[in-house]
Amino acid sequence: MTAPKYLTGDQSAIHEFIDKFDVPTERETGSRRDNADFYSFAYFRSFFLIAMSAANGGLGVLWSGDHLFPGTVETLEMLRSKGLDICAGKKTVFVTNNSTKSRSEYQKKLTALGIPSNVDEIFASAYSSAIYISRILKLPAPKNKVFVLGESGIEVELKTEGVEFIGGTDPAYRRDITPEDYKGIADGSLLDDDVGVVLAGLDFHINYLKLCHAYHYLRRGAVFLATNTDSTLPSNHTFFPGAGTISVPLINMIGKQPTALGKPSQAMMDSIEGKFQFDRKRTCMVGDRLETDIKFGIEGKLGGTLAVLTGVSGKDEWEVENAPIVPAYYVDKLSDLRG
Repeated sequence: MTAPKYLTGDQSAIHEFIDKFDVPTERETGSRRDNADFYSFAYFRSFFLIAMSAANGGLGVLWSGDHLFPGTVETLEMLRSKGLDICAGKKTVFVTNNSTKSRSEYQKKLTALGIPSNVDEIFASAYSSAIYISRILKLPAPKNKVFVLGESGIEVELKTEGVEFIGGTDPAYRRDITPEDYKGIADGSLLDDDVGVVLAGLDFHINYLKLCHAYHYLRRGAVFLATNTDSTLPSNHTFFPGAGTISVPLINMIGKQPTALGKPSQAMMDSIEGKFQFDRKRTCMVGDRLETDIKFGIEGKLGGTLAVLTGVSGKDEWEVENAPIVPAYYVDKLSDLRG
């Protein structure tokens, strides 16, 4: 496998990297030029998908906890300003596997840190899940309600898409199980007949009662979905259980994997592409975690992947023999792209 190109301090390589996503293909410079669609905004514009840290106190591409890395805002402005003359520059889309926050909550954080953004530029796994359920899965009523293992971020995005749900942050499920619960779950009297989906995300209040409900909905034929399958959550310079750990007991019980809707699942890539109508060859995935961010870009056949060393993964992970995941480019920090 080809070694990644190190961009930090190499002005020529940086310019080549930034410009490569704006070069028209031979197909476009030929017959496409006579087509009105050739001049469409989305058709020309290059995209940078930028990973956001999934945890408070976590390291990533843009920040560490609530501390924005120096030069981040200026680098994003530079990317947004560079592109073909017909375009307004590169489109930046912030992508995260964190399902505990809604897009509006992330937009508030970006604004507070000084990064200009709007909700439509943010693509979180909670939103990806809501889109998948409402626009792709489209279960017929009435059996289209969702049982949620997760936090308010999932609930907000499901409401946005008009999807009914139970569980989640409801205090009725945040307690110890009782003998009456066992009986009611077993005979079905405590189960909602309209539940057709079990959606598992990061749940800070996961308990035996919630798992019992989820398991019995799955036994009844509910579709098994996961916002993401990250095994760990990086925070405060260490790791904690990630969203993927919430699904594990259910996987062990039913012997089936959920359909994952966050990075590196291509279901999320398809959702992003469906929304923005981008050209994959003109798109770069920028991230700090090899097994989610970089794998996401590689399996999505994007035009490039850029690893940023301010987060989870170090270059030692791809410098080993037969490394399974290797980025196309890497920098010490995002602001190095300014040269």
